[in-house]
Amino acid sequence: QVQPVESGGGLVQAGGSLRLSCAASESVFRINAMGWYRQGAGKQRELVATITSDGSTNYLDSVKGRFTISKDNGKNTAYLQMNSLKPEDTAVYYCYYDLRFTRNWGQGTQVTVSS
Repeated sequence: QVQPVESGGGLVQAGGSLRLSCAASESVFRINAMGWYRQGAGKQRELVATITSDGSTNYLDSVKGRFTISKDNGKNTAYLQMNSLKPEDTAVYYCYYDLRFTRNWGQGTQVTVSS
């Protein structure tokens, strides 16, 4: 397994924006889906957004209209644009990508939203 490389986390005030990146080393033609989970302190991990190989997207209800997932096939990279951030979005965000039989996880990146 090859771990995707995440970047883009940080500290932002409520209402601000951040963009996360997730770079996979696999050919885009082998990747079935990419996305992000997040886990806040004392909370269960939850699926935030996914994008499939054909570009279909899906979002956690609480982020719909604020977060946008996209991908650049030429760079084997997915992006999570997060706007209108809220303190409750504070969490470690983990990207992943799915091959036919395996899921590869990123190392996680901290997103902290101050009120």
